[in-house]
Amino acid sequence: MFGYMGKILRIDLSSKKTSWSTINEEFCKKYVGGVGFVARLLYDYIEAKTDALGPGNALVLVSGPLAGTIFPTGSKCVTGAKSPLTGFFGESISTGFFAQELKYAGYDAVVIKGRADKPTYLFIDDDNVQFNDAKDIWGKDVFETEKLINEELSDRKNVKVACIGPAGERLVRFSNVYHTGRRHSGRTGMGAVMGSKNLKAIAIRGTKSVAVADLEELNKIVYDLHEKAQGPATEKYRILGTPANVLTLDHMGILPTRNWQQGTFEKAEVVSGEYMKRYVTGVSACTTCPIACDHHVHASDGPYAGATTTMDYESLYALGTNCGIDYFPAIFRAVDLCDKYGLDTMSTGVVIAWAMECYERGILNEKDTDGLELKFGNHEACIKLVSKIALREGIGNLLAEGVKRASERIGRGSEHFAIHVKGLELPGYDIRGLKTAALGWAVAARGGCHNRSAAYEPDMKGEVDRLKAEKGRGKIAARTEEFAALLDSLGICKFLRGCFKDFYNEAVRIYTLTTGIEMTVDELKRAGERIINIKKAFNVREGWTRKDDSLPPRVLKDPIPDGLSKGAYIKPEELHLMVEDYYEARGWTKNGLQPKSKLKELGLDDMAEEVGV
Repeated sequence: MFGYMGKILRIDLSSKKTSWSTINEEFCKKYVGGVGFVARLLYDYIEAKTDALGPGNALVLVSGPLAGTIFPTGSKCVTGAKSPLTGFFGESISTGFFAQELKYAGYDAVVIKGRADKPTYLFIDDDNVQFNDAKDIWGKDVFETEKLINEELSDRKNVKVACIGPAGERLVRFSNVYHTGRRHSGRTGMGAVMGSKNLKAIAIRGTKSVAVADLEELNKIVYDLHEKAQGPATEKYRILGTPANVLTLDHMGILPTRNWQQGTFEKAEVVSGEYMKRYVTGVSACTTCPIACDHHVHASDGPYAGATTTMDYESLYALGTNCGIDYFPAIFRAVDLCDKYGLDTMSTGVVIAWAMECYERGILNEKDTDGLELKFGNHEACIKLVSKIALREGIGNLLAEGVKRASERIGRGSEHFAIHVKGLELPGYDIRGLKTAALGWAVAARGGCHNRSAAYEPDMKGEVDRLKAEKGRGKIAARTEEFAALLDSLGICKFLRGCFKDFYNEAVRIYTLTTGIEMTVDELKRAGERIINIKKAFNVREGWTRKDDSLPPRVLKDPIPDGLSKGAYIKPEELHLMVEDYYEARGWTKNGLQPKSKLKELGLDDMAEEVGV
């Protein structure tokens, strides 16, 4: 095969046995790779109602067809499992070097089940799989873990690592998985799944090569994309990185501030991408990437002197404006701690902001918070909370459960301002002022997310009235979901999307030149629709009902009080209208269930019999 390696490695941690299976061209064409493979494999390898933190959950790591080739930004690794945070379909994407090394070892995917009897790390060395004792690295942060594994295996250059930190070991429900290259599979709690399996790390080394069907023609496309990636389409990412979003969103009145109580931040300028430039020490790119969006920052003086990390908008929002913090070095320190401990910065910031609002409303007091004065803007308290969450100490044990569970446990009206969809804490776009995005986040399979539904783009670009709910938004939301699913299955970074003039026609050519498998535009679009339907089928099997496709009470009841979006919110009847419109666009029932005929039309006959109506 070209592009693919044609094999899936299966590992049982309980029995310490391994096996592998082959995949054929039909499988590859139907599910493409990346997220598509993850969706199919999770449905196949996880029984209904499996405990997300039990040995029956499957942890799946998958590459796409472009990983290991010369294609720019193509080396995405998708990590999937049933989410311990949401109880539904869980997955997260990282770059780094793991995906291409997985291919070099001879595999398109690895499926891990069971639970080791003691802390273990796997070493996949081509066809040889070792179950190594992890007692000496258990408790170490992710950077120390990678270093110690490289030293033990005496190969820092070629061995790539995916590992968890103390947060994953302690089953923090939004702990992440670190990948070589300082990249993270951040969302939905994949680190907790590894921790529940006593799996500290997966190290991998491969010696094989990835062949493509037509290198000469593919190289022409690659050259053209490299040229475009140095032009206006990616300028924002190259010059300021995603923190460029701060002033744009603040101007529009949709910059979530103080746990989404406001849509503007009075100190936005001093936490903007423009202001951050004074702290930037350099930029870096992921493997095969010509954009280089990753901005490295360093605080050289003050109470957080030495704080060093890379900074993106979502981390900046969650641990900055959403917590009312306007001091960049403190945000750097908080992000750096999240990275070391193995915490999703978005979920961490959102749950801390919720706790701050609870404190200011008198729902929590200093006795509850271990003596911390959890007022908005108190960066010292925020930083202490990061460690408490990662180590499940004191109030951190409650917050480590995620904002949905924490608010349900505390009650007293705190559920009203718990900012999540399906249990997944929300990113930094106030969807009260982005109504197409609000729909996309409400119906998203893994929970509200800007990366799995790009429905915010028509709102932000003025293609629709962002403050109006109307029929037709369902079709837009469905289209952006499928587009994102295909990018995530091919393994193409979303920051490259502006470099395509006609994505679908260009994508099928890239796919065929890489894999040698003929694909039409209609077939590629159908693959996107199929992938979305598999995710939904997984959730239905886990107990999804229509009430799960909703939004936080604050979004449905509290108007934005300030800025250009003042007065905007999503009325329940507006959400109902748009969600029903989305179901209709998908060909589902009014209750959001999938007809057997729709699933069979997509070649998902087994799912039609199990969850179809």
